Amino acid sequence: MALTTVVPRRELARPAAFWSVAVLLTLMLAASGVPSPLYRVYAEEFGFGSGLITVVFGVYAFALLLSLLVVGALSDHVGRRPVLAAALLLEAVSMVLFLTADGVGWLLLARIVQGLATGALTGAFGAALLDLQRPDRPLGALVNSASPAVGLSVGAVSAGLAVEFLPAPTSWVFGALTVLCVAAAAGVWVFLPESSPRLPGAVRSLRPSVQVPASQRRAFVVVLPCLVATWALGGLYASLGPSLVAGVFGVQDHVVGSLVILALNGTGLVGSLSMRTVAPARSMVAGALVFAVGVAGTVAALTAGSLPLFFVAAVVSGFGFGAAFLGAMATVTQGVAPGQRAALLSAVFTASYLAFSVPAIAAGVAAGFVGLERTALVYGVTVIVLALLAVVGLTLHARRPAAPVPESVHRAPAAALDQR
Repeated sequence: MALTTVVPRRELARPAAFWSVAVLLTLMLAASGVPSPLYRVYAEEFGFGSGLITVVFGVYAFALLLSLLVVGALSDHVGRRPVLAAALLLEAVSMVLFLTADGVGWLLLARIVQGLATGALTGAFGAALLDLQRPDRPLGALVNSASPAVGLSVGAVSAGLAVEFLPAPTSWVFGALTVLCVAAAAGVWVFLPESSPRLPGAVRSLRPSVQVPASQRRAFVVVLPCLVATWALGGLYASLGPSLVAGVFGVQDHVVGSLVILALNGTGLVGSLSMRTVAPARSMVAGALVFAVGVAGTVAALTAGSLPLFFVAAVVSGFGFGAAFLGAMATVTQGVAPGQRAALLSAVFTASYLAFSVPAIAAGVAAGFVGLERTALVYGVTVIVLALLAVVGLTLHARRPAAPVPESVHRAPAAALDQR
């Protein structure tokens, strides 16, 4: 009887796997940011206004939330690799739908499929980062908090440049992303080491739910206002930022519109990196205060009609966003068990994307009645109040007795030390 030889998989070493996951997470978030500068293009081509723009934006976020609620914890049970490979292929399908869209219906379908894929990717990629980080150099929380800023910035600016300088921007952008997603799915399946403990209960985990482990619930409640404030502003910029530049300040250039998104999200990366050695609570408080100052500057810029001030305020807000989100992520994930990582991160991103989508949709509807400028002013004041509530909540939380934490954990912006 002939014997068959099983060729072992050539898995990446853990450091290479960690950084590969970080790069892929950032690229997939970049893909989710690509449509933002294109909303005005689609609006002109298919003939719809700001209200429908935020609906197109919102269906993506709701699909992402549905995906987080249903399959967000699945990789804790069946493994990271199969969930990631399948989600990357679904992302490729969404890119093909964008590529062939010839009306609002197809555009909505493309965003729904992309939201489902991104929701599945977010929890699994985030958990894989926590699994694969070095115990003596835990960078999982830093990468998880910085990747949305980097990804959305790269995606928005790339799309803005494509609109200005390429003859067929949607074909170039979505064609390239389709190839990238398929290649990434193959690479994950072949080379990524499996890092999940694979707990029983996979079918039970598919029931829509938000699962916050009991040990993390107090911290989750404390960081929630911070998550809502920062992501709500991000949603406003992602959905209506280019429209504000055009409608309030009279600048029609697509690149300038995309640079507003870069000003917010790009400096978010700077905020995360600059606070990476600061204790999580201090990073969150400092970030929330800077964020509030930046949003106050945004309100002043809209009132004064000053585009330069608007950009400066976006930079300040972005720095605060990055620092506050890093502190919130490190606070809520500190000490979480390996088998609960995907579930917890899915809960964090469920709250974040609800804040990212629902207020922005409401703003888009309100703008049709009271105008973009007045809507943005009310939105900004609300976000400032939430950021200050986050500071108060964390201050009260810090005054309550807590178990002592080693100095090494205080200094590292880690979601958790690898307990394996």
